[in-house]
Amino acid sequence: MTAPITTIGLDADDTLWHNERFFSLTHERFTQLLADHAAPDHLAERLLAAERRNLGQYGFGIKGFVLSMIETAVEITEGKVPGHVIGEIIAAGQEMLSHPIELLPGVEETIAALAGRYRLVLITKGDLLDQERKLAQSGLGARFDAVEIVSHKTPQAYASIFARHGDGAHTALMAGNSMASDVIPPIEAGGWGIFVPHGREWALERADPPKGNPRYQQISALSELPDLLQALNGS
Repeated sequence: MTAPITTIGLDADDTLWHNERFFSLTHERFTQLLADHAAPDHLAERLLAAERRNLGQYGFGIKGFVLSMIETAVEITEGKVPGHVIGEIIAAGQEMLSHPIELLPGVEETIAALAGRYRLVLITKGDLLDQERKLAQSGLGARFDAVEIVSHKTPQAYASIFARHGDGAHTALMAGNSMASDVIPPIEAGGWGIFVPHGREWALERADPPKGNPRYQQISALSELPDLLQALNGS
């Protein structure tokens, strides 16, 4: 018999509030800045390669994205990138870091419905200061029983988090918009993985869904999570 779900892990970026669209807008700006040096598709390939290469050093987040853009600009121009272009890239990153938080539809009501009934844990990755800023601006911080900002979302990380903030992964559920980070690793840790597609997806977060796994579910919006939890717990 499956143990009842008592702990809910929730992703932050593009699960609770908008995020990827700001990366997309900055990417468009970057493309325009280097339009005289590279075609958009080629530039996108080079930037993605830099991001993948730099994940181990910079981790996830805006600062790593900005450094990868600068590195790509230097490579594409063979070291001749104008200083004003570097300045524009840095300015774009600063704008991203100061952009106001905009909650996704239904998030506030959903968190209110879950709080008190389940142990709520915010599990996100990226730059510590930026994630703390966004959580503070969101107004949701007091609703969570715990906040975990991690470097990577691995099965081991989820197992450790759900052991500290619950009864273990077997009674925990993770919901988020990344198949690679929010769904597959918690399932591998022994928990549930709920995919909440956002519409915008970073290439490095893509993965094939674990179809056929009894602990995998997909919902169209976070607002569907309370009803899904009731169904999974048989209540």
